[in-house]
Amino acid sequence: MSLMVVSMACVGFFLLQRAWSHVESQDKPFLSAWPSAVVPQGEHVSLRCHSHLGFTIFSLYKEDGVPAPELYNRRFWNNILLGPVTPAHAGTYRCRGSHMHSPTKWSAPSNPLAIMVTGVYRKPSLLAHPGPLVKSGETVVLQCWSDMRFERFLLHREGITEGPLHLVGQFHDGGSQANYSVGPMMPALAGTYRCFGSVAQSHYEWSAPSDPLDIVIIGRYGKPSLSAQPGPTVQAGENVTLSCSSQSSFDIYHLSRDGEAHGLRLPAVPRVSGTFQADFPLGPATHGGNYRCFGSFHALPYEWSHPSDPLPISVTGNSSSTWSSPTEPSSNTGNPRHLHVLIVSSGVIIPFTILLFFLLHRWCSNKKSKSHEAEAGDLRAVLGSGMGARRCVFLSGRMVSGPRQEPQRQGFLERAPDTLPLPSAHRPLPDSELYPHVPAATDIQEKVP
Repeated sequence: MSLMVVSMACVGFFLLQRAWSHVESQDKPFLSAWPSAVVPQGEHVSLRCHSHLGFTIFSLYKEDGVPAPELYNRRFWNNILLGPVTPAHAGTYRCRGSHMHSPTKWSAPSNPLAIMVTGVYRKPSLLAHPGPLVKSGETVVLQCWSDMRFERFLLHREGITEGPLHLVGQFHDGGSQANYSVGPMMPALAGTYRCFGSVAQSHYEWSAPSDPLDIVIIGRYGKPSLSAQPGPTVQAGENVTLSCSSQSSFDIYHLSRDGEAHGLRLPAVPRVSGTFQADFPLGPATHGGNYRCFGSFHALPYEWSHPSDPLPISVTGNSSSTWSSPTEPSSNTGNPRHLHVLIVSSGVIIPFTILLFFLLHRWCSNKKSKSHEAEAGDLRAVLGSGMGARRCVFLSGRMVSGPRQEPQRQGFLERAPDTLPLPSAHRPLPDSELYPHVPAATDIQEKVP
């Protein structure tokens, strides 16, 4: 009898514990962040406390990270706006709920919400090995690396509510890196990835995000066909267009060249023949290599078709051994071919500009000299015949002339005269260019040997 009583008491205590914990879990509010708990430095974030118990006021407090005195004894209805966000806002937050009729009684604390502040350090780089186009069932390795010594990397995929993956950084050559294997590849794993770096002393403060990396699963639909106009073999400088088409109603076509991470994309256009086609004009042909194209739909942007059969493009008559690619995105470093043309052009334009400026300067000086010679008659009459029409005066062993006036800058569109006077190394100065302080002809003649 006593054994039965003890057993019933234990069962009752267990059921009471379950009921109490269920009530406690319902009493606890839920804290969320909008638009995201990962906030760029200088932006704003809204923290919202949810509850089904009809709480009318809430309080927010920070339990980890730098203390936030502005939150002490602060009440709000259901959300609070933080910002502009600084590293001091990073940390873990919780909220509590209460009723207006009993403002001193608070609910159990909500779930912890970690607010991460990004942009505190410079961005790392994110790479995919062997590449970002992955067949279904295969594995791709994502590598986040930086020249800074990050103890931790965080890998994030757009469009998911779960927190980022925390990866341990490995130091090497003054920098750090972390690898993460994604696979076997399936549609749920495809998407746009970014990575961040952080240090151990402030794990709520992250670097700026890496450049986005699209991981695409290929082989989901039948392959399109790829052709070249006027043909796969073209002369250097001849225009070439690659056409990707299919009977499938693809929305987008993607063109890539072997060995390159980036490609081109164009919308598919329906044709009278019943196919859907996109034409990729590559311009004057300077690029050889194997090209492929893929098809995809707007609703599933990370799921592509099988690749088309490779199309080799041959360029004849091109003496250059290094070509840029039409599928490479523009960058601050510029196109190597354009850079070569710019260097060659600069080597021609700069000397020509200097020569033109020199000739214009000599022309202006000669024009001014002729004007001075026309006015020299009056001065010769004052100085007397002893000076002569073309005498130079030397004082203290050096030739003296009038004050020099710098020529005005000429526009490069002004044409230089067809005939310019040749400069003479010993052309005598006109008398009008003598110092204006010469008092009289007799004084000057005494100083002339």
